[in-house]
Amino acid sequence: MELQIRKEKKFNYIEEGEGEVLLLLHGLFGALSNWKDVLDHFSKQYKVVIPLMPIFEMNILQLSVDGLASFIHDFIEYKQYQKVNLIGNSLGGHVALVYIKKHPQKVNSLILTGSSGLYENAMGGSYPKKGDKAFIREKVALTFYDPKTATDELVEEVYQTVNDKGKVLRILMMAKSAIRHNMRKDIPGFSQPTCLIWGKNDTITPPEVGEEFKQLLPNAELHLLDECGHAPMMEQPKLFNEIASSFLTKHV
Repeated sequence: MELQIRKEKKFNYIEEGEGEVLLLLHGLFGALSNWKDVLDHFSKQYKVVIPLMPIFEMNILQLSVDGLASFIHDFIEYKQYQKVNLIGNSLGGHVALVYIKKHPQKVNSLILTGSSGLYENAMGGSYPKKGDKAFIREKVALTFYDPKTATDELVEEVYQTVNDKGKVLRILMMAKSAIRHNMRKDIPGFSQPTCLIWGKNDTITPPEVGEEFKQLLPNAELHLLDECGHAPMMEQPKLFNEIASSFLTKHV
C-alpha cells in the first residue's frame, strides 16, 4: 500500500480503512513509514490514522511532550473522533501517556512499544556527530537488533536531520522535555487496558522499562520479543501485529 498523506489545515496525516479508530504515534526520529506493516494489516478491519507530529514545525515555545499531546488533542477534536485506541512507539508512546492523563475519556485502549515516559537512553548515550555518516549509521543501528534494519534511506534521513541546526535544537529540546516529564506518578491511575510490546534487545528503553510499565499500569499485559530492538513494529512486524490483533479483539 502506497502511503497517501492528507493535508488539512495544520494537520498532515494518513487515514486508511473503516471502523474503530487506531491512532498511531511515531517517535522522535520516527516517520510515518515506520508503521507501514501495521497500517497494511489493520486497515482491513479498523480506521488506521497516523498523524505527523510537528516536531520541526511547532512554535518552539510550545515544543514539548505536553505541546505534542495538545496537538494530538486538536487533531482528534478536528476529526471528531469520539474514542480512539492509541498505539505509540518511543516518544509517541510518551505523548500517548500524557494525552491519556489529560483526556482519559477519549481513549479506549493503549498499545505501547519501546515507549519513553519512565526512562530512555537516547541515541545509545551520545548524540550523532554532525557530518559523520558512519557514526550516524552506527547509532541508528543501535535502534535495532539486526543492524541491517538501519537501511540507507533511514540513515540518510537522520543524517539530513542532524546536519540541520534548527532541527538539532528541536530534537534536543524534545529529548530534554521527555526526560523532565516522567510519568511514574501518573500512570498507576490509568484504567485503560494496555498492551506492552517490547524488544528483548532494546538498548534505548530496555526490557526493564517494559517490566516497570507492567508493574505501574493497573490493567496491562507485557510481551517481550526475541531478537528485537526499539521498534518491534518494524523489526518483528508479523509478531507485533499478531499480539496487537489479539489484544484489540478483546478490548475494541
